Amino acid sequence: MNKLVVEWDKGVSRVALLENGRLAEYYLEGPEEKERAGNIFKGRVVNVLPGMDAAFVDIGQGRNAFLYRDDLLSPHYEGTEGRKPGINQLVRVGQELLVQIKKEAQGSKGARVTTRFTIPGRALVYMPEAGYTAVSRRIAAAEERQRLKAAGDRLRRDGDGIILRTVAEGVSEERLEREWELLRGLWRTAADKARTQSAPCLVYRDLDLIPRLVRDLFTDRVDELVLDNAALAQHLISLLKAMAPEQAAKVVIHRDKRPLFESYPIERELEQAMRRKVPLASGGYLIVDKTEAMTVIDVNTGGFTGHVDLEETVFRTNLEAAEEVAHLLRLRDCGGMILVDFIDMLQEEHRQAVRDKLERAAEHDRGKLQLLGWTRLGLFELTRRKRRQGLDSLFHEICAACEGTGRIPRGQGSGLPSRPGH
Repeated sequence: MNKLVVEWDKGVSRVALLENGRLAEYYLEGPEEKERAGNIFKGRVVNVLPGMDAAFVDIGQGRNAFLYRDDLLSPHYEGTEGRKPGINQLVRVGQELLVQIKKEAQGSKGARVTTRFTIPGRALVYMPEAGYTAVSRRIAAAEERQRLKAAGDRLRRDGDGIILRTVAEGVSEERLEREWELLRGLWRTAADKARTQSAPCLVYRDLDLIPRLVRDLFTDRVDELVLDNAALAQHLISLLKAMAPEQAAKVVIHRDKRPLFESYPIERELEQAMRRKVPLASGGYLIVDKTEAMTVIDVNTGGFTGHVDLEETVFRTNLEAAEEVAHLLRLRDCGGMILVDFIDMLQEEHRQAVRDKLERAAEHDRGKLQLLGWTRLGLFELTRRKRRQGLDSLFHEICAACEGTGRIPRGQGSGLPSRPGH
């Protein structure tokens, strides 16, 4: 069974998605998460950087947000004679404008923001001024895609945009219209608030973690939503009856004396997934290293010696590793460029099978993996999009002694100055 396990205590929310009993996604949020992706602020431009085609925007959160030129332009903008205007032609210091967090702040970097707004619902996404209708690629049936496209075209007006999400499949046009009007109302409320308040200020706050994930993750693929708070359960049931009545009956209250998260292997799997050395069931293992720009994963056979020959041993290890790599990227929420150093394989069909395995294993990852393929050096290259802080930043902080390298000078006799204790 696939389960969504929800725990709320003193304003701290924890949500775990279990697929076939294994931890697939994990979320943690405190009571004051204003810089979450999706929130909309009325900000003030404090610096314009023509050399980077970007601007810094004060949104009132301590660190200024980063706004690229392309995030200011309409998605349909093609430029004049193939050239786009510079950032200093689009904004000026002191200017007030609405921006939405596209990527949450991480480390010393502030949030990345955009003026291409999206207000998500369960079955659709409202995009003011986007001017088009789109249907999720995961809806395969051509007839259903055409129905939803036609429904979206009928609903949107005045240049609005709409995305029909995967869960819109089979949903009646009447329900889609109700949700559409609700989302348009949220946008109008945010716009009205922006007109009456001074920058910087928050004008639209996306749902808190638990109702947001119920909206986004509690699909037909999930068999149960388990939580241990009766009041919260009733709130979510009411929410589901409005959004997805067929899902409301799947809400289950945990009544065991044993704490909810201790009833599932959540903590143990989190601890194992965050290790640098991650074991594989066969006896092989992965080494996971993260840098500023990328994540690098090395595959090793370890104690797995196989039964046939070297090529078969390597192939079996790489197949197992491909599935585990997809699982780790999703659970850790790794983003950016990722390089996987699979063990060298001689046969092209084995290389293709490993790629196919990785693609299938990442099928339900909302991070949108792009498999770029094998490099000339035999590494496998891919990218993954992330919007929230990964597990690394949630659970770890950089060591003051080694500065995150895991190494300190030997000290006396090494010829290097020693650092204070580690």
